[in-house]
Order: sequence, then C-alpha cells, then structure tokens
Amino acid sequence: MLEDNTIYRKIIHIDMDAFYASVEQRDFPAYRGKPLAVGGSPEGRGVVAAASYEARVFGIRSAMPSHKALKLCPHILFVPPRFDIYKKVSTSIREIFRRYTDIIEPLSLDEAYLDVSNDKLGIGSAMEIAKQIREAIKNELQLTASAGISINKFVAKVASDINKPDGLTFIGPSKIQAFMERLAVEKFHGVGKVTAAKMKQMQLYTGADLKKLTERELVQHFGKQGHFYYRIVRGIDDRPVQAHRETKSVGVEDTFEHDLTLLADMNLELEKIANKLIIRLQKHKLKGRTVTIKIRFNDFSIINRSKSFTQGTDEFSIILQTSKDLLSKALASEEKRVRLLGITLSNFAETKIIEKNPKQLKLF
Repeated sequence: MLEDNTIYRKIIHIDMDAFYASVEQRDFPAYRGKPLAVGGSPEGRGVVAAASYEARVFGIRSAMPSHKALKLCPHILFVPPRFDIYKKVSTSIREIFRRYTDIIEPLSLDEAYLDVSNDKLGIGSAMEIAKQIREAIKNELQLTASAGISINKFVAKVASDINKPDGLTFIGPSKIQAFMERLAVEKFHGVGKVTAAKMKQMQLYTGADLKKLTERELVQHFGKQGHFYYRIVRGIDDRPVQAHRETKSVGVEDTFEHDLTLLADMNLELEKIANKLIIRLQKHKLKGRTVTIKIRFNDFSIINRSKSFTQGTDEFSIILQTSKDLLSKALASEEKRVRLLGITLSNFAETKIIEKNPKQLKLF
C-alpha cells in the first residue's frame, strides 16, 4: 500500500521513438529500414547523437564514438543533425500536448511530462488522453511516440520505456509497489554502471532488495541519493510537473570503474564528456558563459572549478580546453586518485521556475 498522504496525480510521460533518426527516415525514404546514425561521420570522428532502431540492433547508442559504431555496423549510414528541423517538429508535438493541458514539463526536444489531473477537454481518463496524443502525433506528424501513465513522474517515465517503440503502458496505484519491487536497480534514477555494479556486489538486484535496507543504511552506502531510493521504492514521488521549466545548466559527468591517476587519462575522459555535453547543448540550442568542472576523488571528497567568459559559447574546442586547464590547475596541489569527472555549462540567462500545486486526487 502507498502511504495515505501520497499525492495522486494523473501523469503522462511522452517519449518520442528514436526521435532524430525517425525524423530523418520520415523525410528521406532512402533511409527507411536501414541502420542510421544522426551525428558522427564515416571517417570515425565525433559521436552519435541518435541511432535508429535498425542501428540499435547492432548495439549502437547515442553518445557512442563514431569509430565504435563503425566497428559494430560497418554499413551504418551517418547523416548530419538538423536541429532546426527537430525543434520545429518538437514545437508541433507540444502544440498537440496543449490541446489537453498547459501543465507540461519538457525534458528535451523529444520527451515531456504532462499533468492531466484536470485536463482541458474534460476527458478524465489519462489512458484515453495518452492514446489520443499518440494518434495525433502519428496522423499529423507521421512519427511514433511511447507513453507511460501513472500517479507520479518516476513511475510514468519508467513505464514509457517498457513497450518501446510505439508503446502505451499504465501502472496504477495498486500496482506500483509490486512494480517497484520487480524493477532492476539500474532502472533507478542516479544509478549508473558503477553504482549498479556496487549494488550487485551487495546482492542488491531489484527494488525488493533495496527495500530491505533502512533509509539510514541506504544513505550510508549511497550518499544523499539513498533518501530518494528509500522513497521511490515505496512508490513515493511527490515532485510536481513543472510548467515553464527553464534550463539553468547543462552538464555531463562520468564515474570510472578504476581510479585515474594520470592527467593524460583524465584529459581523454574529459574529451568524451565534452562530446556528450555538446550534443545536449545542441538539443537545447544553448550557449553558456560559465564552464565548471567537477572532480570527485576516491575518498569521496569533491571540488569544483569554474571559469566565465564575456560571451556565451557552445564550441567544443573552447569548452574542452577550458576544462583541461581547470583540471590541470585544480590537480596541481592535489595528489588524490580521481573517481569522477564532470563538465557543466551554465549562466545562460536569468531563469525562474514556476511550480503548479495540483489538487490531491483519490482516484486515477
């Protein structure tokens, strides 16, 4: 049973299916049915921004270096990204969303949360609304989307990924606890490869395993994120859908399986991180004035170093070189082993987050 004070909302998470690649295959029939990578190059330079489902069969994923994608699938097609087109299509998708609700929280060009607790058309059924949205996207834009529906954001997001592509999954209040207990630990927010490996070493494979630990034990082993694990495995996620959410920063970080001690190795990792960051910046069409690096050592201490410019940038070479310079200066007086590195770009513009406080609903 969920706690009595759990806030019941009607949340839909819409996630477009292989969005960039699907737009390319829609607009260019010659690409249809073929393994396709948006971004990267046949010469092996750069990274893949998105991969079609035909490419994913070979294990190709976004943020993968082109040379690795070529090894996995030598006949893969590389096409340059057309972010202006993707943004235009994304705007059309959000216009479809607005037919039903104004409480929309975009996560990127291709996914968003919708709170339809009180929908504009008085339909009442979140399942029916999700069905109509997916049909409109398919009929009007010739694209497919997957949807997850539940009473909170976490479960809705996980649900949208269950029956991809072109899937629709509903997880109601009475099913959430069992669903969370079956959920593999790597599906939890904040659980990357390294944390998942640590959990499995502790014989923690599913939500049911995590549920056996007290909140104090989870925090002891996993830091502040342990508080979140404790609540979410019990189906508790009271975060509201934030309409008009603006991006304040964009960052990428990576935890390493083995501690890094050589600056040359760290610089190689920074290059990979900067590549992923550029993809995210291009998605949002953002330029920032402040570059920040994050360094976490093997004793779990963390330091951050930043540098600001007079004008915004999204240039890979500037962001990477600035990050390398900041790293080199930061480590000049440090002899610790590095466990994590991250790069964040911020200082885009003045931002304000407007939150909606929905009514508590007893029935989904």
